[in-house]
Amino acid sequence: MDSPFDIFVAALSVSGPTFCWVLAGVAARRVGWLSEVLVDSISRFAFRYALPFLLFASAAQLNLSQSGNIDHLFGGILATLLTVFLSWYYGVWRGFARKELGIFVQGAYRSNLAIVGIALCVAAFGDSGLRLAALPIAVLTALYNVIAVWLLNTTLGSKQSLTQLLLSMSRNPLIIGISLGLLFSISGIDLPATVLQLAGGVSTYFLPVALLCIGGAMKLSLLRSAATLTHEATAWRLCLAPALAVMLGLALGVRGEALGVLFLLSASPTAAASFVMVVAAGGNGGLAANIVVLTTLLSALTVTLGFFLLSLVGLL
Repeated sequence: MDSPFDIFVAALSVSGPTFCWVLAGVAARRVGWLSEVLVDSISRFAFRYALPFLLFASAAQLNLSQSGNIDHLFGGILATLLTVFLSWYYGVWRGFARKELGIFVQGAYRSNLAIVGIALCVAAFGDSGLRLAALPIAVLTALYNVIAVWLLNTTLGSKQSLTQLLLSMSRNPLIIGISLGLLFSISGIDLPATVLQLAGGVSTYFLPVALLCIGGAMKLSLLRSAATLTHEATAWRLCLAPALAVMLGLALGVRGEALGVLFLLSASPTAAASFVMVVAAGGNGGLAANIVVLTTLLSALTVTLGFFLLSLVGLL
């Protein structure tokens, strides 16, 4: 049986490389090696092409006949809905201004699934982790967007219609990539070895570049104006939301790698998309950006600790 120290080192090996790349991106931006134009270009390429292809290849290898492949998905859906419900009423109880309430709730539930979540799952479990993460990423990405539109319509007076939302989701490259992969999985057609090798190359070589760009896009100076609401949203995103996900997963009988994937996806920092949507709706972009930056920095600690504890008690 491994000692607690050995288990901690193993947990650190999961989170360490991922967040070291993010910190390297912060450093590269500060010394001028990463320009804003380059970061934006690489991020767009990642969102439109690289990540959808990676998720397509992973989804195409899923065996949907095995119920264990979807139990953790149900846990993720329930955890998201419960986090939204509880954080909303927590914000009301705390007396947050209505225009800040929606930003707080979005910061609490909306995880960075597509880059940080994928990177953590690959670091922890390799290709099997990526396959387990593919379907939850597709479903939760759609759910995140539906909830975000409702939140911003309710609290900021944004007027995006249901038709506009559905049209936007139908064009989301991540959802398209995973949907095509699921069609391949259902059809029983095997992907060519070349496609799988290329997907492996994207996972090995491009994910670190995408993580560099997350760091390069962060503006640490924003933290000087971080308010209490930022800290509370961070606590919800990094501590309470993952705890809810794990408890619901355990209640559904999820164990092993599937539970690890559920935890890593739910424990990832707040997605930068939350900032984009808040700004587009005319909300407090500074508050949204603060939540993204602070959760990204502190998630290196919370992910390591959470993965260590789950491993220590034998759940992974």
